[in-house]
Amino acid sequence: MSILSQFSLTGKRALVTGSSRGIGLAIAGALSEAGAEIVLNGRDPEALGKAAETLASQGAKVKAVAFDVTSAESVSDGIAYCEEELGGLDILVNNAGQQHRAPLEEFPRDAFEALMATHVTSTFTVSQAAAKGMIVRRNGRIINICSVLTDHARAGVAPYGAAKAAIANLTRGMAADWAKYGINANAIAPGFFKTELNTALFNDAEFSAWLEKRTPMGRWGEVEELGGAAVFLASNAASFVNGHILYVDGAFTAVV
Repeated sequence: MSILSQFSLTGKRALVTGSSRGIGLAIAGALSEAGAEIVLNGRDPEALGKAAETLASQGAKVKAVAFDVTSAESVSDGIAYCEEELGGLDILVNNAGQQHRAPLEEFPRDAFEALMATHVTSTFTVSQAAAKGMIVRRNGRIINICSVLTDHARAGVAPYGAAKAAIANLTRGMAADWAKYGINANAIAPGFFKTELNTALFNDAEFSAWLEKRTPMGRWGEVEELGGAAVFLASNAASFVNGHILYVDGAFTAVV
């Protein structure tokens, strides 16, 4: 098998949560270009439909399945549909997320709980449901989305960082428990990318200037730049990569 052929995802089916826009949609597009059939997910059927149309117009084989990753019942129904109607999942990307910014001493409890539910609990719930089919087939790839805040902190977003740190260790735990079933569980930790979650920061001239100076590559990331990492971790090229957190951050975390 040639090295380039190891990156092919032809014949694979990938579910990407939170994929109607932003990072999720960009990753879905990259997996599609590598040959995978895509299952988009989100809570808004209209937004999902538009995203599916966009990918289909680019030649993707794509389905859209609306379910709420924070609801165990909804996840169970959504994964059952993927298994029974679509033929099962080979790849899962846990990307669904949200952000809330506030000083920690004023951080609303309901916002904290929503962040944990959307990031941590959903990653556990969706992965557990998807892994059952992967275990039977003795093969699967799970890719979780972390952040540079997995290992670093910023004022005003402490719960978000805590959630991403939890996802990182949950990823390692997935590898520890499921590697024996042929499942590779890894994570991508993006740096600062131009997404809806970062709109306030991107529009803050002072913050953008600081970020560009702080990041050795001197700029914000573009969501398309996450595609290569996702394809690698989803493919046979990463067959012995398991429990790893891959930082895609322009060297932000490599320097002090």
